[in-house]
Amino acid sequence: MLYFAYGSNMCTGRLRKRVSTAALICKAKLPKHALHFHKRSKDKSSKADAFYTGRPEDVVWGVIFEFDQEEKAALNDAEGLGQGYVEKNVTVIDDEKREHHVFTYVADAAYIEPDLPPYSWYTRFVIEGARQHGLPADYIGQIEAVPDTADPDKKRDAENRAIGC
Repeated sequence: MLYFAYGSNMCTGRLRKRVSTAALICKAKLPKHALHFHKRSKDKSSKADAFYTGRPEDVVWGVIFEFDQEEKAALNDAEGLGQGYVEKNVTVIDDEKREHHVFTYVADAAYIEPDLPPYSWYTRFVIEGARQHGLPADYIGQIEAVPDTADPDKKRDAENRAIGC
């Protein structure tokens, strides 16, 4: 299966804890979408969303991974499919201008909450994953500028910070 990761799953270490067979294919961009941190999570923070804008100048960068079909249910569970995220088939473009037909997860409109910040451990995954895969510096800068907040659950914070990319 070909999967486009654009949020915390760009961090290869985090994704492989969810789907052990995940193998990097390449970095790619999703046109006419913008990266927003506005998807309400059950942990009372926001998560990333590849939000469709329709504007040609908007783009979400990410990484294509391939993994075994047998692990799809585990990724669906980890991503909260049906509980905030929906699956979407998209076409992304790599650095060689080749198109790849992949699936990704995007926020269900009922779960969008624009003023809810992400936890700092979550933005760390996104930033480190973007750096790990050589996404454009200005794009990484935009992610670094996203206001985040400390997770009040210190155990959850420590568990997530222990996962390396």
